[in-house]
Amino acid sequence: MTESTSGGASRPPADRGRTTISDGVVEKIAGLAAREVVGVHAMGSGTGLSRTFGAVRERVPGGAKSSASRGVKAEVGEVQTALDLEIVVDYGVSIRDVARAVRENVISAVERMTGLEVVEVNIAVSDVKLPDEPDEEPESRLQ
Repeated sequence: MTESTSGGASRPPADRGRTTISDGVVEKIAGLAAREVVGVHAMGSGTGLSRTFGAVRERVPGGAKSSASRGVKAEVGEVQTALDLEIVVDYGVSIRDVARAVRENVISAVERMTGLEVVEVNIAVSDVKLPDEPDEEPESRLQ
């Protein structure tokens, strides 16, 4: 997002300059908002092995996106943004209801925090977490 105006000292101080919001900021906001929805087990690739490698890469400095933005891709323009999310849902939930709730929560959070208009939120459900499947996130060796 970019805001700019021209003119002189007659403009209010808040209008003197511009604000830019990076894709990564919008991705973090959207990722956190999606995780708040009941029925979303994880963000990103559905395979346990991919989630495990992703978690390991995050612990390596410069290794990957932060966990807050995992599974989220944003395209940010000057006044609008579009988002693609990849989620893993819990077994037994209505995927349609979870996707609707994720879409609503993400749009609300991004628009409220950034002032950008969210033109679309595409959601790909890549896996279902079964009740008897263990979480495959490796334990940290650090305390």
